[in-house]
Amino acid sequence: MIKLLFLFSFLLAISLFSLQQLHNLPIEESLFVKTGVIVILLFSLIVIARYFILLFFSMLNLYRHINKDDSNPLPEHKKPFVSIIVPAYNEEKVLKASLESLMKLSYAKYEILVIDDGSSDDTYLMAKNMEFNHGDIRLKAYTKPNGGKANALNFGIQKARGELFLAVDADSKLSAESLDLMVEYFEDKEIAAVAGSVYVTNTDNLWTKLQALEYIQGLNLVRNGQAYFKLVNIIPGPIGMFRKEAVQKIGMYKDDTFAEDCDLTLRLIAAGYKIDYEIDAISYTEAPESLLDLLKQRYRWTRGILQSILKHKRKLLSVYPDFSIAMVLWYMLFEAIFWPIASIFANIFIIWISLASGYGEMLLYWWIIFTILDVSASIYCVSVTKERMKLVLYSIYYRIFFINIINIAKVLASVEEFVGIEMNWGKLDRKGKI
Repeated sequence: MIKLLFLFSFLLAISLFSLQQLHNLPIEESLFVKTGVIVILLFSLIVIARYFILLFFSMLNLYRHINKDDSNPLPEHKKPFVSIIVPAYNEEKVLKASLESLMKLSYAKYEILVIDDGSSDDTYLMAKNMEFNHGDIRLKAYTKPNGGKANALNFGIQKARGELFLAVDADSKLSAESLDLMVEYFEDKEIAAVAGSVYVTNTDNLWTKLQALEYIQGLNLVRNGQAYFKLVNIIPGPIGMFRKEAVQKIGMYKDDTFAEDCDLTLRLIAAGYKIDYEIDAISYTEAPESLLDLLKQRYRWTRGILQSILKHKRKLLSVYPDFSIAMVLWYMLFEAIFWPIASIFANIFIIWISLASGYGEMLLYWWIIFTILDVSASIYCVSVTKERMKLVLYSIYYRIFFINIINIAKVLASVEEFVGIEMNWGKLDRKGKI
């Protein structure tokens, strides 16, 4: 941990030096150029501050996680019964592998409920053929008319026998100890949900490798930092455990957004509950393999997140007594709208002014600032996970090549959401690689 702190201090110094050099370049300044430079410098400072604030709290939470008292684990007879809910729509390519992983969990008392949401393939038949009942562990398949993921999850909650339920996507495989690790958090009655870690399993092309790097940064920098305050803002679809009573109290899942997991998490925070994160509860999931599928996914995520935020827009300026939800909402708005717009503007502006002024080193300093941040974040995140260190190499062009494409998709999705253009779910075509 100390070595990482020294490394990040050195990398931060390089970023700040590059920022200073960018500021000191003797460029002839018109009002437009001066305004653009000020915007770029402010944006750079905000991004640097964001990285290192998240890094600081992520390290604090990791330290707390490593040093937590495990001397009095929850006795076996006191561990609650858990219901695992697997909503599935046309998932025959991946469902068998997913269910087989759920059948091998180390937890002693749980049920697996597969909710077929009106599939047109053999999803339900496959799940039905895998049914079993071994007393404390069983698998049961249900089918219902197609109504969307939120409705399928609500159907599962109504059938669930457990006081806790784990929502799992049908294209995911869980680490064997996931349930054991996550149930411990619910000894705290203020905890309504616990997020797990999501790793990309099909890292066999450039797009999925870049997503693997993005996932571990999002988990171990962002989510781990948020978990210090017990304010994780999105429980991921591939692995999230919930207190059933809390979910029922806030009205279950809603189908009025394209991000039902984000919407549910925000409503739990708004109701005063805490949301935590367990780094070692892992779900391995299949990521989009083509650029088109990736853009479809991020388009839906962005619009769904904006829809969820807008449902709570009155709380954006309600600091008391809603400080927690207001802080979470503003952070999400920054990530979804402000950062992508500022990033696209800054990139276009820096390229234009470099070409117009002849100071090509502006591009160099701009690249150094953000590449150093991405490299440092990647080193930290890979160091505390089970991912491969060679993913760090992709951080050298991660922002220039990958994040800029994602930001463009976010901006277009935001524009279409505010204009009110209709959209559909846009289900991804599974490759069956889990």
